Amino acid sequence: MLPGVFKSVKKDGSIYYRASVTFRSKHISLGSFKSEDMAHNAYLDALNIINSSTPLLPDNYSGGICQSLSFAKWIVLVNFKNNGIYIKTPVYLKKKFFYYYLSEQDVLIFDADDLFYYSDHTIMRRGGHLFVTEYGMQVNIASRYGIRNFARPGKDFIFVNGNNCDFRYENIEILNPYQGVTIEKYKNGICYVTRIHINGNFTVGRYSSITEAAAAYNKAADILETNGVKKHFERNYIEDLPSKEYMELYNSITMPDKITGMPDI
Repeated sequence: MLPGVFKSVKKDGSIYYRASVTFRSKHISLGSFKSEDMAHNAYLDALNIINSSTPLLPDNYSGGICQSLSFAKWIVLVNFKNNGIYIKTPVYLKKKFFYYYLSEQDVLIFDADDLFYYSDHTIMRRGGHLFVTEYGMQVNIASRYGIRNFARPGKDFIFVNGNNCDFRYENIEILNPYQGVTIEKYKNGICYVTRIHINGNFTVGRYSSITEAAAAYNKAADILETNGVKKHFERNYIEDLPSKEYMELYNSITMPDKITGMPDI
């Protein structure tokens, strides 16, 4: 075998080749390849990074240095060489934050506080959603920042600097943390509209406070499920309201007839 290459066999009996390199006493896998030559070229690419006397940065990948090494492995090695910390995911460290590279053009920014989590979780993009896998389930990373699955950018949350790839905590402002609540202009001010979805959106009511609107959604969901609607509604957790005050608010809210009866909405 050529240096840095190991032959392996899949369950179906087909042969493939793995490449690896040792750097600073760390054995680093470089990936799997169809041919011995490709695996060896990836190994040579890694040596070029490790032995380069010229400082290399993530943006240098397309400069002809790499022939077979993946971009993700490039980031891993360049970060390890420049910053002295081995991280198995495509993370590049800065002083108080880090970049997570989904690709050369698709780059996310996170606070240093999130480094431990994303060092152990690979981020995937599906459409406009970013996921990691936990215990075999896909978890939307936006939930770590108080952004609900169906939250609307510009209405329920904003990225303060306009960069929707910047997940630093100071850059995410939650405008509305509650399910089924919409903030709308009303006369000379704003109101909080509660809607619940059954065969389309049904307006439960308009309220003067966001907590009242959130509690109204919970009450509507409770009544609908009690009346036999076979759908689970995600409830709102109103953190700032003690349980006694919540129940007083909950009990004071009047529901429309279509909710309290057996609705056909």
